[in-house]
Amino acid sequence: MRYAIYFTPPENDPLSVHAANWLGRDAFRYQTIRQQPVEGFSPEEITSLTDDPRRYGFHATLKAPFELAAEHSETELLDAFHAFAAVIQAFEIDITLGQLGPFFALVPATPNGALQAFADACVEHFEPFRAPLSDADIARRKPDKLSVGERDNLTQWGYPYVFEDFRFHMTLTGPVPAERQQPMKAVLGPAFASFIDRPLAISHIALFVEPERGAPFVMKRIAPLRPLSQRKTA
Repeated sequence: MRYAIYFTPPENDPLSVHAANWLGRDAFRYQTIRQQPVEGFSPEEITSLTDDPRRYGFHATLKAPFELAAEHSETELLDAFHAFAAVIQAFEIDITLGQLGPFFALVPATPNGALQAFADACVEHFEPFRAPLSDADIARRKPDKLSVGERDNLTQWGYPYVFEDFRFHMTLTGPVPAERQQPMKAVLGPAFASFIDRPLAISHIALFVEPERGAPFVMKRIAPLRPLSQRKTA
């Protein structure tokens, strides 16, 4: 079993529902969803291109999947999870459609200091619960293709993309072949137009579980962060 700390909106948030329909799986309800037809793509192609994010569930990674350290129990992890949520202030970011290499995702429209601080704190807070990576896990990250800093992160924190190398992204596709990237972008823009270039509340944190290696990740707990401060009105 592996655990992961993610950001995802609550179960009934319009973005959660819309993204689950796009990916073809709802990680909250542990169920698959029949994907709707996508113009210019066959059903088989869309299924293939969304296979990776479908297994992980709609999310943004904060603490990458990890096995639990032998000296800690799941109960201790859950206690730490809720304690962390209780002291973190919710905030908002603006999101847009982005591309990370061949992958498409919802990403911040502009850099956000509160988001960076949130991600950094999450990596550090849950580090004591992470078991060391196996040799196979390290090899899977292809360390020879990482930068020096990313390799150091992998060794120290179990994941290459933390702190200055962190990039918040809510993945919508797996790798899309170069010749299909423009058609995919043309589809995703309208499909997620209701959410692009608009504020997204970072108001919850989620604990996902992979019951066994290769199995779909499922949502185990979701907890609200401290509410956004009420704005004063004249």
